Amino acid sequence: MKEKIIKVNVNNLDEIYECDKIAKQASGAVMYRQGKAVLIAAVAIDEKEVDEDFLPLTVQYIEKAYAAAKIPGGFIKRETKPGDFETLTSRIIDRSLRPLFPEGFHYPVTITVTVVSSDSEVDMQVAALHAASAALYVSDIPVSRSIAAVRIGKIDGELTINPTLSQQDESTLDLLVVGQGSDVLMIEMRTMASEVIDDIEVDAIDPMMGAAPVILEHQESNELDEEALVEAIATAQGAIAKASNAYEEALKPAVREPRALILAEEKSDERLYQYIESNYAREVEAAISHMAKSERSSELKKVRTKIMEALEEAGEEVDKAVVSKVLERYKKHVVRSMILDKQVRADGRALDEVRPISIETNLLPSVHGSCLFTRGQTQVLVTATLGDKKDAQMFELITDKRAQSEHFMVHYNFPGYSVGEASFIGAPGRRELGHGNLAKRALEPAIPLGYDGTIRLVSEVLESNGSSSMATICGGSLALRSANVEMTDLVAGIAMGLVSDGERHAILSDIMGLEDHDGDMDFKIAGTSKGITALQMDIKLGGIDLALLKEALVQANRGKNHILALMEEAEKNIVESEALPSTEHFSVNPSKIGDIIGKAGATIRDIIEKFEVSIDLDRDAGGVKVSGEDKEKVAAAKEHIQKIAEAPVRKQMTYEVGKTYKGKVKKVVDFGVFVEMPDGFDALLHISKVAKERVNNLSERYQEGDEIDVVVMEQKGKKVELATPEFLA
Repeated sequence: MKEKIIKVNVNNLDEIYECDKIAKQASGAVMYRQGKAVLIAAVAIDEKEVDEDFLPLTVQYIEKAYAAAKIPGGFIKRETKPGDFETLTSRIIDRSLRPLFPEGFHYPVTITVTVVSSDSEVDMQVAALHAASAALYVSDIPVSRSIAAVRIGKIDGELTINPTLSQQDESTLDLLVVGQGSDVLMIEMRTMASEVIDDIEVDAIDPMMGAAPVILEHQESNELDEEALVEAIATAQGAIAKASNAYEEALKPAVREPRALILAEEKSDERLYQYIESNYAREVEAAISHMAKSERSSELKKVRTKIMEALEEAGEEVDKAVVSKVLERYKKHVVRSMILDKQVRADGRALDEVRPISIETNLLPSVHGSCLFTRGQTQVLVTATLGDKKDAQMFELITDKRAQSEHFMVHYNFPGYSVGEASFIGAPGRRELGHGNLAKRALEPAIPLGYDGTIRLVSEVLESNGSSSMATICGGSLALRSANVEMTDLVAGIAMGLVSDGERHAILSDIMGLEDHDGDMDFKIAGTSKGITALQMDIKLGGIDLALLKEALVQANRGKNHILALMEEAEKNIVESEALPSTEHFSVNPSKIGDIIGKAGATIRDIIEKFEVSIDLDRDAGGVKVSGEDKEKVAAAKEHIQKIAEAPVRKQMTYEVGKTYKGKVKKVVDFGVFVEMPDGFDALLHISKVAKERVNNLSERYQEGDEIDVVVMEQKGKKVELATPEFLA
C-alpha cells in the first residue's frame, strides 16, 4: 500500500493529509499536519453488531504533553484522565460525525485523535475535526461524505474565516460551524466581552497623583442580533460547501474498499402499525400527555402490554421488540401530527408558549448566592461562591507554554433521580461537562472584565424534562446577582425545537424532552435583552435553510425576553445573604505599598491577624482589596491601612560617624539587635559589636523597649551599622 501525501489549501488553512503511512491495521488512519501541529487520527470498528437500535460511536481526542515539549505536571508523570478541553473537543467531533453514518449502522466504532506536535497558532478543534473526518472518509467503513469545520471570528468589526489563535484573542465572536456540502450539521457560538474606550476626556483629581486627564472606559458584552448571526452563519456555510467538496475530491484516491457490512433493517410491521392506530390511538395520546419522562415511559409500557395481551388472545405471535419499535414509531407520528396538523403540543401549549416559571433566590442561608429556578418540570438549584484569585482553577492547554487560571467556573450536575432513575452518582461525564461549558459561555460575557476574584457556579439539576442547561443559565444569572456580582445584564436561555415534514414546519419554544427526542432540531440560545451571547445547535434534518433559522431566532428572542422579564421581577426581591463576605476595594499611593507590607511582611501580617481579613495588593497600581466575614473588621482594616498610606513620608537622617545616639531596642535576634534610631528608621547592632568579649545570649542584656546608647560606625544609604560605647572603649 503506497503512501499518499495530499495537500489541501482552503479557507485560510494549509493542510497536509498523509494516508497509508501510519496505523495500517486500523480501518482508516491519517497523519494530519497544519503548521507545526501534527495529529494522528485512527478509526477502528468491531464487526459484532449490537442489539440496540443506536450507533455505538466513541470519540477520543487526546493531547500528549510531549507535543508541546513538556513533561506532565503533578506527581504522576504521564497523561491520565482527559482534561475538560479534550472532553469537550471529543464531544464536538462526535456530534459532527455521527450524522454521516448510514441508517441501520449498529457496529461499535472508535475514532481516536492524538495530538503529537502542537502549534501555538493552530486551532486544535478545527484540526481535530478535519483529521477525524479524513480518517473516517478514507476508511473501509461505508461513510461516503466528508465534513468541514469553519470558525468565524469578528475582528475590528469584520468577519474572519478560521482566525489563528492569536487573532481569536482579539475577536469579539467565536462561531464554530460544521457541515457537509450546503448542509449545516452543528453550530456552537459565543461572544466575548470587551472594554471600549470612549473618546471623552475629563479632568479628574487624584489625591495621590494630582490632576490628570482620564479616558473613560466601559464594558460591552458584544451580543449579536439575529441579522448579524445569520450573516455570520451564511459566511460559514459558503466556506463549508467549498471546503467539504475540496476534501472529498482530494482524499478520494486514498479511500479504501468498503467492507461488506449488513445494515440493520428497521423492525417494523405495517399491519401492526395500522392495528395500533385503529385501536389504541386514544391510549397513546393519553400516555403522551404525561409530561414527565418516567411517567410517560410507564404509561407507554402499559399500552404495549395491552397490545401484546390482545394479540396473544387473538392467537397471533408477538415479538416484544417489534411491538416496542412500532409503538415508538406511532408515538412519534402522533407527537409530530399534533404539532403540524393541530398546532398543539403534547402538553397542550401553543407553539411559542413558555412553560410556567417560578424563581426563589437566596434560599440557602450559608451560601453566598443561590437560586431555585423551576420551569415546567425542569428544576435547578444554582449556587454562587465567591473566592480570591488564588481559588482559581489551574489548567494547561497544549497550545500554551504557561499554565492558565480559570476565574469563572460553572459546574453542572445531573443526578439520575432528576429523571426518576435509580443510578449511582459518579464523576461528571461528557454531557455534564458540555452543559456546564455552554452555561459558562453564555454567562461569561456579562461578568465584569478583570473581576478581582474567582466565581464558582454549581448547578444541581433536581428535575429534568427539557433543557436543564438553559435553566442553569437563568438560575446562574440570578445566583450571581444574589451574590452581589455586578453583571452587565441578566442572561436567560431557551431551548427551541423544529418539526418538519418537508413541506410544512413548526418552530417550538421551550421544548420538553419528548419534543427534543422526536423533533428535527435541538437549538439552544442564550443572551441578554440586547442580543445573543451563546448558541448551540444540532440539526437532524441534514441541513437548515437560513430563512428558517432566522425565523427560529426571532421566535427564540421573544421567548428569551419573556423569561428575562420574570427574572427581572425576581431580582427586585433579592435579599442579601448573611454569608456574603465583605470586600473593600480602594487605592493608595503605590509608593506606600511597601509601608503597608512592612519589613519582611510584618505589618501586613499584623493587620491580617488583628482584623481577621485577607489582603490583596497591586504594587504597580496601588490597588488594595480587603476581604473578610465581619464587615466591621473589614472597615476597620481599611481605615488602618489608609492611615499607614496617608502618613507623611519620613526622610532618613544623615548620621555623623563616631557620634553616639540614643536608640530604642526594637527586636532581639540571634545575630544582633534591631535598634530604632531617632528618625524612626531601624539600624542593626551586630552581636560582634556589642562587647569586646564574646556574647552568647543577647536576650540577657537587652529587652524590647530598652533605651540604649549606640555609636554610628558607618552609613551607606539606608544601611546604618552600629556599635556600643563599651565595644569602642
